[in-house]
Amino acid sequence: MFKILTYNNISRAGLDRFPDEQYQVGAQVDSPDAVMLRSFNLHDQAIPATLKAVGRAGAGVNNIPVPEYTQRGIPVFNAPGANSNAVAELVIAGMLLAARNIVPALNFVRDLTGSEESLNEQIENEKKHFAGFELSGKTLGVLGLGAIGVKVANSSAALGMKIIGFDPFMSLENAWKLTSSAEQAISIDDLTSRSDLISLHIPLNDKTKNLFNEAHIQRIKKGAILLNFSRAGVVDESAVLAALDSGALSAYVCDFPTAALINHPRAIALPHLGASTEEAEDNCAAMVADQLREFLEHGTIRNSVNFPEVVVAPSGDGFRLSIANENKPGVVGHISSILGAAGLNILDLLNKSRGDYAYTLVDIHAAASEEVVEQLRAIDGVLSVRVI
Repeated sequence: MFKILTYNNISRAGLDRFPDEQYQVGAQVDSPDAVMLRSFNLHDQAIPATLKAVGRAGAGVNNIPVPEYTQRGIPVFNAPGANSNAVAELVIAGMLLAARNIVPALNFVRDLTGSEESLNEQIENEKKHFAGFELSGKTLGVLGLGAIGVKVANSSAALGMKIIGFDPFMSLENAWKLTSSAEQAISIDDLTSRSDLISLHIPLNDKTKNLFNEAHIQRIKKGAILLNFSRAGVVDESAVLAALDSGALSAYVCDFPTAALINHPRAIALPHLGASTEEAEDNCAAMVADQLREFLEHGTIRNSVNFPEVVVAPSGDGFRLSIANENKPGVVGHISSILGAAGLNILDLLNKSRGDYAYTLVDIHAAASEEVVEQLRAIDGVLSVRVI
């Protein structure tokens, strides 16, 4: 029986994927094999000794101390692309809000008072202050062409926009999905200097923190619109505010309200609505639940943010070892030597690395004794060993 500890309100579309006869799932589970969460902050939570995996029903993992889990050999799973349609639709809405001055126009209408005749007169006299522009024919620069960025690009192209994209790490899968009308920018500055609207779709990490800064903003077309539905920290907010004050940016649309942005007349800050649709929550929960099941039952890793993808179909024969380790020479050799000395024949073995860490699945013809497992755990660099 596997135990899944849940934080937050996880969609039933995910929870129902855990069979009752194999899993105990809930918010009061002790000694969990896995944790499943959305936005709950794990940074101050002790790591249970029994924990084998963490599943984030969403894309970002800033609420999880990933390095600590990695050092314990615990994969952290997320759901890339599961909420992409919800976020992409909101980005399109953000473009329309800014291009047509919809927010100040709504506020103007809400403040109107008087008779029908006076209302009509006020509207006719003031509507010129809310004149905007059409998206068709304008150039959209998309920084980051993952699942969301590609959908934003394709939807915008369907609206008649010219698309420029930049992503030096774009996957082949996403390249196939991107509209053929999109042009490639050679750098961030090339993209910003040619775009009327700029949409950011990049993860937040040490390399991207404040990536979009004053140097890039200075190269933006005067009066351009910046949209950030990635993470607040990928932009230098002080530089954005200065650009809004000077008119270098005509608007900043984001999903991350701050005290400085909330009342700024050129800023539109939404309350982190990107993935807040029933469909996105269902998709994320279902995707992560499936990944946790695959890992717990078969040792398979898909969509982990800290370990490589390792998929070996269960053979139905023998037993399986799941081993997480530091990426250093000799580890796989030590594993093979220990199994050979114990008379355990290797039926299949797959080892993959990702940066400083690696993961190995080994199928053997007979069960490994506890003594053999302890010998494997004692190998220099091995972080965790599990018998499946």
